[in-house]
Order: sequence, then C-alpha cells, then structure tokens
Amino acid sequence: MDRSDMELIKANLDKDPELAKLWADHLEMEKKLDEMNQRLYLSTEEQIERKQLQKLKLAGRDRIEQILATMRGGAD
Repeated sequence: MDRSDMELIKANLDKDPELAKLWADHLEMEKKLDEMNQRLYLSTEEQIERKQLQKLKLAGRDRIEQILATMRGGAD
C-alpha cells in the first residue's frame, strides 16, 4: 500500500469499524507470515497454515482496497 492509502486508513480507523477490524487482522497475519518466513523449515501443517494465511490476507487487502476506493469517491 502506498503512503496515501496508509494515511487514509489511519484517518478512518476510528470511523469505520470494518476497516479497523480488517486492518488489525491484516497486521496480525503479516506478523505471523513474517515469523513463518524466517523459519528454515515448516511442517506440512505449517505450510498449509501459511498458504491459508496468505489467501486470507489477500482477501482482506482486497476488501480494504474496496473500502478505500469508496472513501475516495469511487475514483479507483
């Protein structure tokens, strides 16, 4: 996300509960994925969890982008 997206998110976290939840989830998944990516070995179960987290994070980011587009007036 670029700087203007980040500013828009931060400015609206208190005003939009869905955006706040999605953003918190996004940050948590990013943290978990970073931890997993630093490990040399992942078990099969951890590899599956990693893929699921990646998919969920992407879906959440898509929804965040939709919300931001609406906040911008649908310009994007």
